[in-house]
Amino acid sequence: MDPLAGPFLASAVLLVAAGGAKVADPLPLVRALRSARLPANRSLVRAFALLEVGLGLSAVLVGSRVAAAGIALSYAAFTGFVMLARRRGGVLASCGCFGKADTPPTTIHVITTGALAVVGAAVAVRPLGNLPDLLSAQPGGGLPLLIATAAVAGTAYLVLSLLPMLAVAR
Repeated sequence: MDPLAGPFLASAVLLVAAGGAKVADPLPLVRALRSARLPANRSLVRAFALLEVGLGLSAVLVGSRVAAAGIALSYAAFTGFVMLARRRGGVLASCGCFGKADTPPTTIHVITTGALAVVGAAVAVRPLGNLPDLLSAQPGGGLPLLIATAAVAGTAYLVLSLLPMLAVAR
């Protein structure tokens, strides 16, 4: 079992969830981009969000180098955006990734999304293959891999959505 399989699949799942939330409501990301003095409008954000959904689904269903590189670039871009917004002193309200308007990006976002970018880049160099092939090569029909994926995705979600709220409450 490849140790990057769970984290990589989790990064794809999170990208689909985050993209889906921004397709449904692009305004939080529009506001976050504007607060960092970057161009933004609903159409641009929705197009970017649809790309995120497509990248995440492609990474799981196709498992190509291109999809993995796209995931790496997406997480690297978000990491860069958070760093830029913090440096420019923009209003760091939520980007809308998880549908929470009150979750500001923090240093933990930089660390987590930076790590997911590195995982995506590593998988782009050495692709894992698609989900059906990954599952068929795993013990227990792939159930341990699916559990690991859910655990990593759930932990990353909690780190990105709850820890910043705890820091603000403190």
